[in-house]
Amino acid sequence: MRVIVTGANGFVGRALVERLLADGEIRGEAINRLILLDQELQGFSNDPRLRLHPGSVTDATLLRRVLADGIDVIFHLVSLPGGAAEEQYALGYQVNLLASLELLEQIRAMPTVPVLVYASSVAVYGGNLSARMDESAGLKPELSYGAHKSMIETAINDVSRRGEVDGRVVRLPGIVARPQQPNGLRSAFMSDLLHAFAAGEKYCCPVSEQATAWWMSAHCCVDNLLRAANLNTDELEGSRVWQLPLLQLSIEQVLDALGKTYGEERRKLISFNPDPQLEALFGQYPRMSTPTARALGFRHDGSAASLIRNSLKPLTKARRKASVQESLAHD
Repeated sequence: MRVIVTGANGFVGRALVERLLADGEIRGEAINRLILLDQELQGFSNDPRLRLHPGSVTDATLLRRVLADGIDVIFHLVSLPGGAAEEQYALGYQVNLLASLELLEQIRAMPTVPVLVYASSVAVYGGNLSARMDESAGLKPELSYGAHKSMIETAINDVSRRGEVDGRVVRLPGIVARPQQPNGLRSAFMSDLLHAFAAGEKYCCPVSEQATAWWMSAHCCVDNLLRAANLNTDELEGSRVWQLPLLQLSIEQVLDALGKTYGEERRKLISFNPDPQLEALFGQYPRMSTPTARALGFRHDGSAASLIRNSLKPLTKARRKASVQESLAHD
């Protein structure tokens, strides 16, 4: 099997690459080539299965070269994050929209039909959400990032309908715990809070304790990306776009779980200075019902405590299995 990961140098991309190398197979077949594409590709292992292609996903020639020898599975993760895409509209338009459309166009010309797993986002829903959300919720993106994601969802559904791509789209919530560095994500406070508490450092949270967000660990996210790739064609009915199961947790609930893990005394290090605009966008998420996705084997972390463990401590094979079982128990 030949597999491509775009955005391989990103937070989720690196976790996915590590998992693919460790598993060694996908869709029941051994991975003999794992092709990585991103602006920078440093710090990866010398595994003979890896092929590194540094460069921009907006380079059509680079895409053509990467796809030249055929491909079986593509994980399309690369994007310019929401806040950065809003501030740099032209770049977001190139990366999040045009580059994805160019990738689809090149795939259409291939002699074989590859599986394409696309990482979309809950940003497609916009703000002012209903008190209870489910998989049939309408799309009303309020940022360019969400608008471009929704456009690519539609394009993937269309070329999949035509039988030219075997597309699978998953909408991701806030993925934690990302490294503490500038990343263009307005939801970065979710990860920064976890890191600060775990390290026993002071942190001023830009949303209130009552703010509610949608959470998922990177480990759980990778499980879901792989599940999307491994679905059999006969399991795909109707739309190929799924809202992933997720945890709806308030900042207070997350702090409770952190306190039980690292000690309640660290809670006094956390202060609050809510930004009304930020909280309106990322701190008023309601419950989300995802029965269709759950029936297909997608899952969330299971609980706030499990989210903390999965986000801040490396998962062994045994703990990953236990995490899956906990998620199923909360179904």
